[in-house]
Amino acid sequence: MTAEIEAGVAPAAALFHSLSDETRLRIVQHLACGEARVTDLVDRLGLAQSTVSKHLACLRDCGLVDYRTEGRQSFYSLTRPELLDLLESAEALLEATGHAVTVCPVYGPEAEQEATR
Repeated sequence: MTAEIEAGVAPAAALFHSLSDETRLRIVQHLACGEARVTDLVDRLGLAQSTVSKHLACLRDCGLVDYRTEGRQSFYSLTRPELLDLLESAEALLEATGHAVTVCPVYGPEAEQEATR
């Protein structure tokens, strides 16, 4: 059983790492409402086009997002509906723990601010 657990940890860690960035989570949340172009996401998120494109590329590399082209435009969408289930479960877990992770000295917002100083 230990070997099975170990075999599943690395892919799970990679998945959660791909979702650990606030910008990528915001992109996923926007795409949960339907497909969007990079320019749509730039306007909604207030970020540079290069930043949004970089994060979309990461999500595409992880198989969570894909796009379709229509003329000269690309429309991005989520590839897996299970991702929405995962995010809903995460929200339920946050509610159940009283959002304790937000005050976590290692991963909470204050820890991130300290790391960027």
